[in-house]
Amino acid sequence: MSAPSLPAAMFALLRRDLLLAFRARGELLNPLIFFVMIASLFPLATSPEPGVLRLLAPGIIWVSALLATLLSLDQLFRSDYEDGSLEQLLLSPHPLALLVLAKIAAHWLVSGLPLVLVGPLLGVMLNLPLHAIETLALGLLFGTPVLSAIGAIGAALTVSLRRGGMLLSLLVLPLYVPVLVFAASAVEASASGLPATGQLYLLAAFMLLSLTLAPLAIAAALRISSD
Repeated sequence: MSAPSLPAAMFALLRRDLLLAFRARGELLNPLIFFVMIASLFPLATSPEPGVLRLLAPGIIWVSALLATLLSLDQLFRSDYEDGSLEQLLLSPHPLALLVLAKIAAHWLVSGLPLVLVGPLLGVMLNLPLHAIETLALGLLFGTPVLSAIGAIGAALTVSLRRGGMLLSLLVLPLYVPVLVFAASAVEASASGLPATGQLYLLAAFMLLSLTLAPLAIAAALRISSD
């Protein structure tokens, strides 16, 4: 039997990961619940005044999104490593970098897209103006794929470690800093009535660059971790 075409293989891998994610609905909701809880607890720890919340909202939402993404990264390749599916991917005749791109897409659909949808609601809760909420939504749309792509590199490097969660965080967090800075800066500028197009363009460039280069690094990391 001939091997399926590359698009068919990528779609099958994407569909498989989504089905597995929706079967474990408790784990599926964990990052979203974590995201909402962190953003909701910050006003209790600082101040409920609208002016203070408006000032802190960009950092609160983006730090919450970053930590929620970290929560789901450790299992990105681990289940495949444990059940032997990862070995099949490594032996596939198709380019491994493109196959892991499908897994990045599945991770974003499961953990990143809900943050994009819920983020504006948290912006309303934290008293952001309407134009800043629009900037927040665009920033999350451009920035969360970068978090998934960069995080997948760390997940690939630590997949063979039994307790690699802490090491994964140490590897990934410094690489998240540019996204955090420019995304929060875009929302802050928009809330102050200043243009935020420069920061959004940079986030879009980060997204394209990460989705182009990260799969190559992930493929190399998986081969190293599987040796």
